[in-house]
Amino acid sequence: MHPLIISKFVYDIDLNIPFPSAEKPNHDAPKQSNSELNCGVSLSASIELVIGSSSTMSNSLPYSTKDVDYDNAKFRHRSFFKVITQSLVTSNLKRDCVSCSTGKFLFLVLIFGVAYLMLAHTTPAGVVSNDEAIVNRNSDANSSIVNGATKLKRFWRRPPRLPPRLSPEEKGSSNGVGGVSGNPDVVRSMWIARQQKVKKAFVHAWSGYKKFAMGYDELMPLSQRGVDGLGGLGATVVDALDTAMIMGLDEVVAEAGSWIEEHLSQRISKKGQVNLFETTIRVLGGLLSAYHLSGGEKGMNLTHAGPKPAVYLETAKDLADRLLSAFTASPTAIPLSDVILHEKTAHPAPGGMSSTSEVSTLQLEFNYLSSVSGDQKYGLAAMKVMEHMKTLPKTEGLVPIYISPHSGEFGGENIRLGSRGDSYYEYLIKVWLQSGASSNSNTSYLYEMYKEAMNGVRHLLVRKSIPNGLVFVGELPYGSKGGFSPKMDHLVCFLPGTLALGATKGLTKKQAMKNNMLNFEDLENLKLAEDLTKTCFEMYAVTSTGLAPEIVYFHTEEFSEQDQDGGNKTSEFVNDIIIRPADRHNLLRPETVESLFVLYRITEDPKYREWGWQIFEAFEKHTKVDAGGYCSLDDVTRVPPHRRDKMETFFLGETLKYFYLLFGDSSLIPLDKFVFNTEAHPIPINLKK
Repeated sequence: MHPLIISKFVYDIDLNIPFPSAEKPNHDAPKQSNSELNCGVSLSASIELVIGSSSTMSNSLPYSTKDVDYDNAKFRHRSFFKVITQSLVTSNLKRDCVSCSTGKFLFLVLIFGVAYLMLAHTTPAGVVSNDEAIVNRNSDANSSIVNGATKLKRFWRRPPRLPPRLSPEEKGSSNGVGGVSGNPDVVRSMWIARQQKVKKAFVHAWSGYKKFAMGYDELMPLSQRGVDGLGGLGATVVDALDTAMIMGLDEVVAEAGSWIEEHLSQRISKKGQVNLFETTIRVLGGLLSAYHLSGGEKGMNLTHAGPKPAVYLETAKDLADRLLSAFTASPTAIPLSDVILHEKTAHPAPGGMSSTSEVSTLQLEFNYLSSVSGDQKYGLAAMKVMEHMKTLPKTEGLVPIYISPHSGEFGGENIRLGSRGDSYYEYLIKVWLQSGASSNSNTSYLYEMYKEAMNGVRHLLVRKSIPNGLVFVGELPYGSKGGFSPKMDHLVCFLPGTLALGATKGLTKKQAMKNNMLNFEDLENLKLAEDLTKTCFEMYAVTSTGLAPEIVYFHTEEFSEQDQDGGNKTSEFVNDIIIRPADRHNLLRPETVESLFVLYRITEDPKYREWGWQIFEAFEKHTKVDAGGYCSLDDVTRVPPHRRDKMETFFLGETLKYFYLLFGDSSLIPLDKFVFNTEAHPIPINLKK
């Protein structure tokens, strides 16, 4: 006897299915007990077809289209809702449910479960999807369901979701201080300690200069002697003075101030040739900043050490009177590049051309001198340069890096924001801010020139590297019609700070947004500032020493060079940044630290402090000279790096100053009250007219 084969088909069917004669069910079979029947209630009928003989099995199955002409509509699947409603109206189901307590319970659970699924699990109001168009399209339908579910939700509420708990490491990293507790007092104490290390570094640099080179322009720390490379005016003394005032180093202020009072005026009257630009930003700017910070013209009065403020002002006027010869000797509004101090005469640079950045980076200093001295001749001479440059043709606001004092016209087509071009763009926005940042001021045209130039930068000079997409600013060596060069000087790292300053006008981003000051263009510039700041930091992180080279190139679709990386194989961007052998030196430059300082003040993002601390530690590790001072490096891609015998004046005047301010309280030299000249000398805004 062959075993029986039972085929069970479960469908939602009518109970009067016509069975084939050979396969009629046996009505004499024993019936199930009441308990089995009642507690086994199903919402669909179940039919068991029993095929009992081998002869039957040899034929095709009884429910095939070949053997049975059945009504296909009877086997149609019906909706779950229809099955429930149809079953409820049948007397057998009602009788079965009433007669079985288990059935009652299960039925109630089923009904409430369906109601909960339909109502309580609808999308909550206020949840916004990533596609706002979809949300708007469905908002009307969703709102009606949600409103209907409100009462039930009050009854049947989900427990509230608790925020995730962070590990101590995650807490530290979320505060931007890796591994440090998020306790504000602990974080503040840590940054105060780091700020004190910067002060200690400044004292070490000053002590080396004082010991081996006092009165010279620069220290050569390896050979332990001084050198005059900037005209012999003791540039390091004047450049470092306001940094010492900001740090509260009264002993250094007294030493530097006494030297200025006793020696600088005499040197100004006897020295020969100096460069107009370098002397203005370092010496004139340093004297004017010291005048304000020591209490001159109701200034900050950060120190009582050193001479009276009037000493700094009188010395600055004497120097500026001699520098004015560069303007008066020129046949155009563009000044000559070099001045003979003791003769009060000037002459052009070899070749006759002046750098665009040099002639347009004098205005902050000369304007402030006119303000505090009451003599407008200084500011008038300097501002004529900007008024003239306003009339010259430009390429989307961008200008070539040379200009002729003889013709007053730009020379060549080379456009870049590195050397000879950089601070032209910086002073467009800063001179406008210095005058009060008003749309009705006499300098409002500078703001318009700045905005046009930044649009040009985004359109013509900004690119992304491959493979990891670092945003960088390249060059147009042959103008807008020539090829693009993916070369970026470290000097270009001033730009992120300038962009952020131009966007918020020195306020924090939060304040600027609260005051509705930021338009779409401002937000674009602020985003570009943040992207470029990261790139400038990665120029440090990609090298073996953690210090940036003077120049980098970026790997693009069109440009690539093999075996020219920074040496740090663990860097994510080791294949994005190309460093040629001739460009691998580091001169202790400040531009990246400057932008870190400005970006931290404006965005309040602590990562900029952390990046700054990494750079400071690399300077300490690789450039500190035990006998005193800090030195430049020949090659940042090798450890240990070969050292250069030079400590630039801007290391004390700019780099260490920006480190100190980055790690300090934001109320010290606030960006909405001061502008920093291109040598980091703070000058107050809102000049009196």
